[in-house]
Amino acid sequence: MSKPTSGDFTKTAGWMDWYTGPAKPTFKLPAGAVDAHCHVFGPGAEFPYAPERKYTPCDASKTQLFALRDHLGFEKNVIVQATCHGADNRAMVDALVHSNGKARGVATVKRSVTDEELQAMHDAGVRGVRFNFVKRLVDFTPKDELLEIAGRIAKFGWHVVIYFEAVDLPELWDFFTALPTTVVVDHMGRPDVSLPVDGPQFALFEKFMREHTNVWSKVSCPERLSVTGPKALNGEQNAYRDVIPFARRIVEQFPDRVLWGTDWPHPNLKDHMPDDGLLVDFIPHIAVTPELQRKLLVDNPNRLYWKD
Repeated sequence: MSKPTSGDFTKTAGWMDWYTGPAKPTFKLPAGAVDAHCHVFGPGAEFPYAPERKYTPCDASKTQLFALRDHLGFEKNVIVQATCHGADNRAMVDALVHSNGKARGVATVKRSVTDEELQAMHDAGVRGVRFNFVKRLVDFTPKDELLEIAGRIAKFGWHVVIYFEAVDLPELWDFFTALPTTVVVDHMGRPDVSLPVDGPQFALFEKFMREHTNVWSKVSCPERLSVTGPKALNGEQNAYRDVIPFARRIVEQFPDRVLWGTDWPHPNLKDHMPDDGLLVDFIPHIAVTPELQRKLLVDNPNRLYWKD
């Protein structure tokens, strides 16, 4: 049954709801593992969706997120502000406050945000801001405004999360490298995985990380990047197999600067809705040793989000 959106909201036509009843992963997560990229949507009746939003999702509450966390075997979450809520961070902050210290947040803010508001978000557990450059999801924000915000949040020890698509990295390079904070790239900068892993597009992203040691990457969202899709072939557990070489390369080159997350509840997917349990089972294909798994899932996210 399709999940409703509460309040005076109607879901975007064709919206794909998150998957109910995910499998129990066969991969056992290390103790202290963090789902470092997930969201909450509403519920709309309590936390209205933003008037300027590009989509209206089904509700996905903090209670449902925390139930998924426990089912999959994670200890903590990093909740990233969803674009459907704009710069109204109340749903995300509410989830942090009710997490018993098991969640940190990444906010979306405008130039008008006050230092008092930033401090209140810090006290609730926010440790970063997200700048979104995917044009179909958000309207353009002037780069001088974003640089001003980055300078202000740096005083709190926060970092900047950037979401962009690989074809846009050349034009955004100078801006990204001017940011005065740790910079975390969502989903490896969305590479085109139909292109060679050794090709110029992904080589540029590797150069970006290699030359700028403040840049981290999430090796998440194979379901967004894959062309081959979720089906295993010949009895092998090789779902999203075309993404594996890209993610594995980043994990092995930059083991101390990678993060992983489910991306639950998977906004704006068009092809299929992934089983979050199977997404967890993707992890050992990209972090192939217990040491790399611990860095990816435990050491790195705790160092970035729970250092204070």
